[in-house]
Amino acid sequence: MAIEGQTAEQATLTTRATNVIRALTDLYRRLDRSARLSFWVVSTITVTAFAAPIVAPYNPIAPHYDAALHGPSARFILGTDLTGRDVFSRLVYGARISLLVGIGAVALAMSIGVPLGSVAGYVGGWTDEALMRLTDVMISFPALVLALALVGALGPSLQNVIIVIGVVYSPQYARLIRGSVLSVKEEEYVEAARNTGLGDVSILFKHVIPNAFAPVLVQATFHVATAIIFEASLSFLGLGVQPPTPTWGEMIATGRDYLPAQWWISTFPGLAILLTVLSLNLLGDGLRDEFDPRSATKGGPEA
Repeated sequence: MAIEGQTAEQATLTTRATNVIRALTDLYRRLDRSARLSFWVVSTITVTAFAAPIVAPYNPIAPHYDAALHGPSARFILGTDLTGRDVFSRLVYGARISLLVGIGAVALAMSIGVPLGSVAGYVGGWTDEALMRLTDVMISFPALVLALALVGALGPSLQNVIIVIGVVYSPQYARLIRGSVLSVKEEEYVEAARNTGLGDVSILFKHVIPNAFAPVLVQATFHVATAIIFEASLSFLGLGVQPPTPTWGEMIATGRDYLPAQWWISTFPGLAILLTVLSLNLLGDGLRDEFDPRSATKGGPEA
């Protein structure tokens, strides 16, 4: 609905935004109960991470030597680590790193894999063979081994961790979108667009990719979760984001020498990883049930 005083272009943008919001609302209502609950858990973690300066009661890297290795209390609700740093504050700021790595790595993987896989599936022939053999070579390496090799070559840092995980995941998006494109490009509306004289590039980006993208979005939800585990694994090994920047993996590694007496140092970041990854996986399951046309029972509100 256009608002008085808007230009035609502004009215069009308003209408599109309204349609997107309505579509997302309808999608949320069709999700099953666990997926909807997971959505709110993920949303809460995300908001908490971005509001870390407001939520965290202490500087996450500031030591309190007089309170080193103190258990959960009124002053430090989740306890402190070996230098007296507040575990809760570090946990909140660590969520920023985990989400940044998860979302950034998946976005990079999609930006690499989706164009390559789309071109391979749409063009076919030797182009398809060459690109798919390249992805086969990358997929043949165990993901963690390949990541360790790349991090060793590039050096440990936040930027390099995002790049490494994105590169490792990109072949999976290439193969996934290729399979969807092979199916979509045979649809009648694609043939109709071709008969109107529309070029291959326009057909690919305006008609094929948008209609082949749903499986990619579902996979992205799962990969954000696995990227968080990936980052935690690299940080645990000392090859991820470097101290004193708080990350969940580094917090677990720091506390492992103090188990079981000072259990809170490793337990709470471990629980944060568990809750975040479980919620993302349940949300991905709900989206997969919704977008998968072969699913016998679509997710929806439960009675």
